[in-house]
Amino acid sequence: MSHDSTPDLSRRRFITGAVGAVASLTVAPGIFLMQTNAQAGTKPGARWGLLINTNVCGDCNACVTACHKENGVGSMNRPTTDAQWIRKVNITDRATGHSRSLPVMCQHCEHPPCVDVCPTGASFRRADGIVLVNKHTCIGCRYCMMACPYKARSFIHEHLTDQVPHAPRGKGTVESCTLCVHRIDKGERTTACVEACHTEGNGAMVFGDLNDPNSEISRRLAEYGGAAIRADLGLNPGVRYQGL
Repeated sequence: MSHDSTPDLSRRRFITGAVGAVASLTVAPGIFLMQTNAQAGTKPGARWGLLINTNVCGDCNACVTACHKENGVGSMNRPTTDAQWIRKVNITDRATGHSRSLPVMCQHCEHPPCVDVCPTGASFRRADGIVLVNKHTCIGCRYCMMACPYKARSFIHEHLTDQVPHAPRGKGTVESCTLCVHRIDKGERTTACVEACHTEGNGAMVFGDLNDPNSEISRRLAEYGGAAIRADLGLNPGVRYQGL
């Protein structure tokens, strides 16, 4: 295994607090990662998800820019290995030649393959459907990256600085879209990508509770339908697309 794929031993040192199940982790001198297991803003019985209308999603990158700014994800000028929590993908109908652009991120599956193959339990799915990576127990094996059919996870090759407190990141670990879990746990009901899509883009994205029949996302799905990418895999993603 190369040096970049071997996590620093200091990443495995835990300091567990008695309140809020908060863990502090040193990844480099002067850099600490904080993580909490509390789900203070979680709505009981909720399953959070996204609905994306590809018919109105344009070529803008408002969702990508907003996500990466919100979570402190920056370019290392290495396009083939740069972290991408969300990316725009162009698809073309071979029969008609019609092309469209759509955002792809972690699909927050009900049956996530990343969780199944993780040897340490670092990849896990919360009761509200959000799939996350515990950076304290991730060993950087990248099995989850190979298992994910959506290529939604990234590996951190470099030492990082200037991180944001709500999105701990560290060399030698894997990361992906968190559905802005830091917002959800504070009781907010939108994500950075959806917010930017409505203020700077075409209003193609909706966030909400898939288990609530009265939520906007559920009403739209009931009226217009929605398709899962690779529905044949039976993963039941929390991200659905219209117009595919």
